[in-house]
Amino acid sequence: MEIIERDFYARDKEDQQAFLTQTFCNTCLEMDLGMVEPVEYEREGVVYIEGKCAKCGDTVVTEIADDETDGEWED
Repeated sequence: MEIIERDFYARDKEDQQAFLTQTFCNTCLEMDLGMVEPVEYEREGVVYIEGKCAKCGDTVVTEIADDETDGEWED
C-alpha cells in the first residue's frame, strides 16, 4: 500500500482554511474543532489530510471526496 506525499500548502488558501476548520474528532466527538500540523497524502487513489485536533491533539483524518464520484455509489 503505497503512500504518495502531496503538498497541502499548494492548495488555495480558502480550501486550506476549510479543510483545517471543518473537521471531526473521534476522541472529542465534536465537529469543527480545527486541525493543526496538516499533512496531505494519497493512498490507493484516495486523498487524505491528516493532522492533530486543535482541542485534544489526537490524530484527525479527513478524506477528500473526488468531485467526479462524490455522491455516487458503486454496485
